[in-house]
Amino acid sequence: MSDANEIKNILQFYISAGVDETCGNDVFKIEQKAAVQSSPEPLGAGSAFYQRAATTNLSQNIIASKQNARELCAKAENLSELKELVSAFEGCALKLTAKSTVFGAGNPKADILLIGEAPGADEDRVGLPFVGRSGRLLEKMLFAVGLKREDVYITNVLPWRPPGNRTPTDAEVAICLPFLKRQIELVCPKVILLLGASAADAVLDTTDSISKLRGRWLEYELSNKVKIPVLASFHPAFLLRNSAQKAKAWSDFLRMEKKLKENLTKSC
Repeated sequence: MSDANEIKNILQFYISAGVDETCGNDVFKIEQKAAVQSSPEPLGAGSAFYQRAATTNLSQNIIASKQNARELCAKAENLSELKELVSAFEGCALKLTAKSTVFGAGNPKADILLIGEAPGADEDRVGLPFVGRSGRLLEKMLFAVGLKREDVYITNVLPWRPPGNRTPTDAEVAICLPFLKRQIELVCPKVILLLGASAADAVLDTTDSISKLRGRWLEYELSNKVKIPVLASFHPAFLLRNSAQKAKAWSDFLRMEKKLKENLTKSC
């Protein structure tokens, strides 16, 4: 790999694939040597220069993708249009490894909007949110408070499955967040229920644990300054692994049911 153009292409591939960290710096040293041989101007001392350059390229790529996502969202006047725009979006590397674009589903004018983290294997295969074991548990919990899947709107922070169901990176969340925010605006729910820490972190812009957040009403502010009540609870996947926490999640669903009986109005 002595050719500078070849190395540059490899680095660009890494950047487009979402790589934001390297182990070791041999590749940067190789690029430095090739670049120095091909450039009459000094390029800096040490491989750190090339690490900074790669990081700068990655940051610019993320910023451009976020801006593109925001511009697309501004064009979408309804959920159907937004779904088409998200499906055609090429700014997130997760799309390269996912089988499906998993957009939100349910009642487009629902009073309740439920937000999870990202699609799992079943969701990626089917192309719909919450259709696996977590989805079946969620449907049972909704039914227990008199609701069906068709009554609510369900979506995720990310529309594409991270490989191996790994935790999404901050960059991936940042790129996809405009799509989620636009869904919230278009649905304009009376109540938002955040399922899991990742959803709470993204929507509320917080690093507090889900244990600290759950059980109390918070707020999400739309771009027009309208505030929507928000309740955070455990993700159904977590409850499948920790059945002892189901009682707390049940109390959260009862809080949500009680809130809806307060005759809240949509102000979007």
